Amino acid sequence: MKKIILSALMLTGALTFAQEGKLSVSGTVDVYGTANFGETGTPGLLVDTPENATMFGLGMANTIFAYEKGKAGAVVDLAYGPRSADASGWEGIVNQMYAYYNVSESVTITAGQFNTFLGYEVISPASNFNYTVSYLFNEGPFTHVGAKIDYAVNDDLSLMLAVTNPHGDFGTGYGNEYAQLGFQLGYKGQYLNIAYGADGFGADDQLYIDYTGGFDLSDTFYLGINAAYSESSETEAGYTGAALYLQNAFSDSFSLGLRPEYFERFAGDDSVSVTAFTLTANTALTENLSFITDLRIDSSDDGIIETSTEDSVTTLTFAAVYSF
Repeated sequence: MKKIILSALMLTGALTFAQEGKLSVSGTVDVYGTANFGETGTPGLLVDTPENATMFGLGMANTIFAYEKGKAGAVVDLAYGPRSADASGWEGIVNQMYAYYNVSESVTITAGQFNTFLGYEVISPASNFNYTVSYLFNEGPFTHVGAKIDYAVNDDLSLMLAVTNPHGDFGTGYGNEYAQLGFQLGYKGQYLNIAYGADGFGADDQLYIDYTGGFDLSDTFYLGINAAYSESSETEAGYTGAALYLQNAFSDSFSLGLRPEYFERFAGDDSVSVTAFTLTANTALTENLSFITDLRIDSSDDGIIETSTEDSVTTLTFAAVYSF
């Protein structure tokens, strides 16, 4: 009888909680199978040891709890698995954890750990067209800890300012004299992103300049663009690169895309580079389940292909991504 009463009280509390605010739960699960035509490993799988990514493997399980009441809300985004371990803090468990306050309909203040505003691709494979990620994405940053303010000037123009820890620091290292400043200007789906400060990996003056955008060239054909440059005068090192995302929807459930990318890393007067071409077939088997196939060719005369010392590596990856 006590168990029945306790269960009823818990249910009543849960219903009251739901009525007071809005609680939502969403997430993804992804798995893959991959094979290469050369050395072991698949570039761009974003796992702890990509050189061991052969045969079948796990991506990550992602669960997002979001609660909002009135002008404020909070998000707890948990991720488990090899894919999230490289990109998230706290041993790959906390992808995002932040609270926000809507000052007005156009101004929002956010504080906590949130995914980066830089770049075209994101950690969750459900939000990317390709399953393997670009060299630009793998270069980071992935996540920031700090505060930001977003201002939607109108339907076309938006601004964002951020003050965060060095992006490699999840609250466990640097002193108060180190910080990273961020800025974003958005206009009609095109974004100029800038970050400057300590990067958490040895540089105190790392500059990041990033452009992310895209255009609908027809009713079915889309062109996405990501170009980035980063440099530190202190370490005299950085990188630059660009990737295009050409995608055509042949039906409501099937799209084909090509991602050509050039990436260069430099230190002093020396530089090394790599090119990668990824042909992707993205099929929506159901409303929640997508099947993604990546045929990828990476080439470099400088031996910087992720997972390989060869001049060229060809890989084929199949992935199932379920969203709920």
